[in-house]
Amino acid sequence: MYGVIAYNANRMGRGLVVALAVIGLIVLGVVVWAVGINNSLVRSEQDVNEKWAQVQNVYQRRADLIPNLVETVKGFATQERTVLEEVTRARASATGVQLTPEALNDPKAMERFQAAQQQLTGALSRLMVTVERYPELKSNQNFLALQTQLEGTENRIAVERRRFNESVREYNTTLRLFPGSIVANMNGFRPKTFFEAAPDAATPPRVKF
Repeated sequence: MYGVIAYNANRMGRGLVVALAVIGLIVLGVVVWAVGINNSLVRSEQDVNEKWAQVQNVYQRRADLIPNLVETVKGFATQERTVLEEVTRARASATGVQLTPEALNDPKAMERFQAAQQQLTGALSRLMVTVERYPELKSNQNFLALQTQLEGTENRIAVERRRFNESVREYNTTLRLFPGSIVANMNGFRPKTFFEAAPDAATPPRVKF
């Protein structure tokens, strides 16, 4: 009798150990799975941040060109003071709006950045229209060099903006799809805001003559 009880107890003990082992393996599998998804989200978010840094770099490059551009135009067209002041003000506004990686979660912050850059793009376009009235300026070597650099920078802005949006799309998709959405919600990952350019922003300011 005691032998039967002992045997049954032994079987129950082994069964409990097996059950605990199975549960442990399941828990371990879930943890490994969650860590893998979390690491993937971290890498994806880091890629978004790096792409955004490149967007800001090319916009800063454009801003750095503007003082020399304004001074060059001023040397040939001092009477165009209104247009030159507009460009200078727009540059100051654009350089005053910077987005940290954390601010990419804030659509309003992105809207402010976009609005400031679009204002500068418009001011530059108006400046280039004004320049057409000054043949001597259009043939000036310093102006021609700045014109080439500005055109290249505008094209680079379009490229980096597209790459950023592609990275954001991939990241946001991972956040929304199961099972990534579960891990994202648990660890505080938030969707990033796309850089939605104005309808005519794909066309750089006219800098060729």
